[in-house]
Amino acid sequence: IEDETFSADAAIVTIEGVNTHPGFAKNKMENAVKIASDFIAALPKEGWSPETTSHREGFVHPYEMTAGAEKATITFIVRSFVDADLKSYEEKLESILKTVMLRYPNSTYKIEVTEQYRNMKNVLSQHPQVAGYAEEAIKRAGLVAKKGSIRGGTDGSRLSFMGLPCPNIFAGEHAFHSKYE
Repeated sequence: IEDETFSADAAIVTIEGVNTHPGFAKNKMENAVKIASDFIAALPKEGWSPETTSHREGFVHPYEMTAGAEKATITFIVRSFVDADLKSYEEKLESILKTVMLRYPNSTYKIEVTEQYRNMKNVLSQHPQVAGYAEEAIKRAGLVAKKGSIRGGTDGSRLSFMGLPCPNIFAGEHAFHSKYE
């Protein structure tokens, strides 16, 4: 039984470079592919990404990028069990980007952050009996319930905030978000 999830935001970074004919680009072109690459390379290597965090550690994850010489768009997911940490991650993300952009004075960027979902614990802590019912059902089935948190989202987050307090109950999933799911 998982009664806690990440809180989640999405952040879309758009970089507008300066494109011109490559034959006449010296001291004019600011290639958005290269700017985006510099930005990604500047992100922390440890403790700030899903591949270097575990348990209750949050992360910032670039998971999609489209890029050309004139424009690059990078989509990030931002995750933390603590709602207030999302803002800190997003501010640090923009700070890193601003530093990179100093090397490209004629290019611009924008960051758009949208809320995806919030930690179901925010709702479930007000309704502890719901997880209690699930624990009792598992016990009556002759099993031992294991309580924990999930490093991801679940329909339970959305349902909880729609007025139906709903912990995550294991359903036998394997290989989430892989080609074997």
